Amino acid sequence: MTHGAWHNLLAELFFGKDLTEPNVGEKLEFIEQLLITGTLFLGVLIVSAFAYYLTRRVLLRFVTKLVKVSKNDWDDEVLGSRVFRWFSMLVPVIIVWQTSPLIFGATYMKGVGMIGDVIASVSEVSLVLMVVMLINSCLNIADRIYQRYDVSKELPIKSFFQVIKIVLILVAIIFVIATLVGKSPLLIFSGLGAMTAVLMLIFKDSILGLMAGIQLSANRMVARGDWIEMPKFGADGEVLEVALTTVKVRNWDKTITTIPTYSLISDSFKNWRGMSNSNVRRVKRSLTLDISSIKFLDDEGIEKMKKVSLLKKHIENKLAEITLWNNERNVDEDDLINARALTNIGTYRAYITEYLRNHPKVSQDETLLVRQLQAGEHGLPIEIYVFSTDNRWANYEAIQSDIFDHLYAVLPEFGLRVFQSPTGADFSQLKNPIK
Repeated sequence: MTHGAWHNLLAELFFGKDLTEPNVGEKLEFIEQLLITGTLFLGVLIVSAFAYYLTRRVLLRFVTKLVKVSKNDWDDEVLGSRVFRWFSMLVPVIIVWQTSPLIFGATYMKGVGMIGDVIASVSEVSLVLMVVMLINSCLNIADRIYQRYDVSKELPIKSFFQVIKIVLILVAIIFVIATLVGKSPLLIFSGLGAMTAVLMLIFKDSILGLMAGIQLSANRMVARGDWIEMPKFGADGEVLEVALTTVKVRNWDKTITTIPTYSLISDSFKNWRGMSNSNVRRVKRSLTLDISSIKFLDDEGIEKMKKVSLLKKHIENKLAEITLWNNERNVDEDDLINARALTNIGTYRAYITEYLRNHPKVSQDETLLVRQLQAGEHGLPIEIYVFSTDNRWANYEAIQSDIFDHLYAVLPEFGLRVFQSPTGADFSQLKNPIK
C-alpha cells in the first residue's frame, strides 16, 4: 500500500468523505504517528512479556537444579523466596525503559511525545521499585540464612538489615520524586540538610534502636534464645527477636511482650544465659526448725546416729575431737554447760552435707553450703545452697523437691520439728483454752 492510499484510508476511517474539515492534514498525521508508535510499543510489550516468561522459567529451572544437586540446606531459602519474581519483572521493565525513548523520541508530534514521556517516567519509577524489592528480598534471604547458624543467637543482626531497608526506601522515594518532577536527585539530597532536625525527630526511635542494637550486639548483652526478666515491662521469658525498635519476648505463659530496644540499654534486666551455659542451676532454699526441739544427743541418740551410713565417719571423728577437748580441760562429759557434746541440729546439718555430697544430681564442682540463718519469730532457718546438674526447669524443680522431701521426712529421726504457725486444728486440741 502506497503512502497516498494509506493516507486516504485513514481519512475515510476517521473523517468519512468530508475532507473539508479544518486541519485535516495535521490530524491525519497525528493519528498516523500515534498508530505507528502504538504498534511499535505494543511489539515492545509483547517482547517484554515473553522476556519475563522466559527469564522466570529458565532461571527458576536452572536454580532448582542447582539446589537439588547442592548439599547445602541454606540455598532452600533462595528457592523459596520472591527474588526470582522481582528479577524476572525487572527484565521487561528495563526493556520498556530503554526502548520507549527510541520509539516515542523519534516523533515530532507533541501529543505523541507526551505519551512517551509518561511511559518513560512510569517505567523509570517501576524500575526503582523493582530494584528496591529485589534488594529487600536478598536482605530477607541473608537474614533467614544467618538465623540458621548458632552465631545468630550470640550476635543478632536483624536490626542492621532493617536500617539498610529504611535507608533503601528513603533513597528510592527521593529517586521517584526526582523522576516525577524532572529534577536531579542530587538537588533533593542537598535539601535534606535543612530537614535534619525534622528527620531526627521522625526517626528518633529508629536511631535510638540502632545505637542500642550496636551496643547489645557488641557487648553481647542479649540475644535470640536468651531468657530475660524485666519486671518494668512484665517480661519474663525467651527472647524471640531483637529488631531495630523492639525486642519480642515470649513469656513463660506463652504471652508475647514487646520491649523498646533502647530500654535494654537504659534500664536494668536479668539475663539467665549464664545459668543456661553453665549447665547447672542454683538451689537456695531453707527449712525452718522449731527451736524448742533442739537438744543434746544422749548415748542412745549417738548410737542411733552411728548406724546411719552417711554419719558413721562424722560421728566417730566428732566424738574423738570432743573427747580430746574435754580431757585437755578436765571437763566431765556429763557437765553439758562446760563440756562439748553433740547436738541433734549439728548432726542434722552434717547429715544434710553428706547427703548432698553423695547426691547424683548435685554438682560437686560448685558451691555446696549448709548453714544456719538468723533465728526469728518463725524458728531457726537452715539454708541449703547447692547447684543441680540439670538446669532444665521441670527437671530442676523435681530435683529440688526430691531433696527437700527427704530432708523433711528424716527430721523426726533427729528429734527435730519443723516450725509451723498454729492453725485452727491446733487450737481445738487445747484442753484449757484461754477465755
